[in-house]
Amino acid sequence: MATSRSEDEESLAGPKRGPATPAGTVPKRRSSSRFIKRRKFDDELVESSLAKPSRAKGGPEPPPRPGGGAVGGGGGAAPEPPPGDRKKVSRAVPPPVPPGPPPALPKRLKKGKPSPAPRDLGRWKAADDLLLINAVLQTNDLSSVHLGVKFSCRFSLREIQERWYSLLYDPVICKHACQAMRQLHPEAVAAIQSRVLFSKAEEQLLARVPSSPMPSLDTFQDLLQRHPAVFYPARTPKALQLHWQLLRQYHLLQDQTVQPLPKGDQVLNFSDAEELLDDSKLRDVRDEVLEHELTVADRRQKREIRQLEQELQRWQVLVDSITGMSSPDFDSQTLAVLRGRMVRYLMRSREITLGRATKDNQIDVDLALEGPAWKISRKQGVIKLKNNGEFFIANEGRRPIFIDGRPVLGGCKWKLSNNSVVEIASLRFVFLINHELIAAVRSEAARLGHQ
Repeated sequence: MATSRSEDEESLAGPKRGPATPAGTVPKRRSSSRFIKRRKFDDELVESSLAKPSRAKGGPEPPPRPGGGAVGGGGGAAPEPPPGDRKKVSRAVPPPVPPGPPPALPKRLKKGKPSPAPRDLGRWKAADDLLLINAVLQTNDLSSVHLGVKFSCRFSLREIQERWYSLLYDPVICKHACQAMRQLHPEAVAAIQSRVLFSKAEEQLLARVPSSPMPSLDTFQDLLQRHPAVFYPARTPKALQLHWQLLRQYHLLQDQTVQPLPKGDQVLNFSDAEELLDDSKLRDVRDEVLEHELTVADRRQKREIRQLEQELQRWQVLVDSITGMSSPDFDSQTLAVLRGRMVRYLMRSREITLGRATKDNQIDVDLALEGPAWKISRKQGVIKLKNNGEFFIANEGRRPIFIDGRPVLGGCKWKLSNNSVVEIASLRFVFLINHELIAAVRSEAARLGHQ
């Protein structure tokens, strides 16, 4: 019975000792094509299935498997079990496990979510936190800290309260703040400690120092040595002297008294105080140099005004911005109007020049006020009014001027009529004629012609 066990049963029973393989040879190993591999069971099952047809046809037996041998150590192959036994063995094989997601980690191995970064860590600097802590420990009053401490940013009282409570009760903010404060340079820490507010106990000791005679630094040094538990450890005699001078300036020393306000009918109102003032003492001393400069400036301004008044008659074109209001296009002095989308140019002389104004070239109609004029020549054209009441435009630029869609090349001219569309380098205008004034011009020209 022991020699009749099949190879499948041997594979279930585990590897057994077999004949030793020759030295220098590598045993051949077959791998399964299944994507879930169980090395011992699958390999042995494939080898046994491949070995059956070779034995049935009388072929040579398969080579011994590494680590496996014949039953009882004899080196021979075991007889094949009957089909019923193979079915039993194959039924005992557990089905392959389908692929799926890897099993979830236990709770104790799961990575925790990163805690959100506090919003105010960027605005509150390490120096601000150190100054806030020392100031609160000195005064025990957040309102006094808000009024007396100068932080790197202007914080409101509510922001200071929230920051103080965060340092006390928020472990994340407290941890980051402590790490940042430990990285401060010793000189920066000393500078911050020198700006710490004075406590009430410190100010009471300083107020006892008499206001006269002026105390020296030795007096404040002696005060520090006599009261080391009251004063902040970073206090110096010079700092005490400066603060004492502030107390003296505001009459906060013990030997200083502030005169009370008068009571009863002796209280002065604004009108009584005004009557007591001496106007002669309030008059400024006459400054002749200043008066001379003011006189010269006044003369210069008057001269400029007179020059502008003289140039009013020489103005040829008036530029008016177009608004939503319907204003009349003509007046008693306007011969014609070149109306654009943004502005309108009022023609008030018989000849005007069109183009692009520069520092060295002044023209009557600056087309740059209407839109982009970098393609327009500095002197693009001239509009003239003849004695017969007809308007002509002459092109003196490089680019053509389109009149009602017809191009007028450089050196040519064209007659303008009422409601003519003038297009210059993608800028469009409508030419409007004041017929009443033109009729008057024609009659005047006819009258002069008859004479």
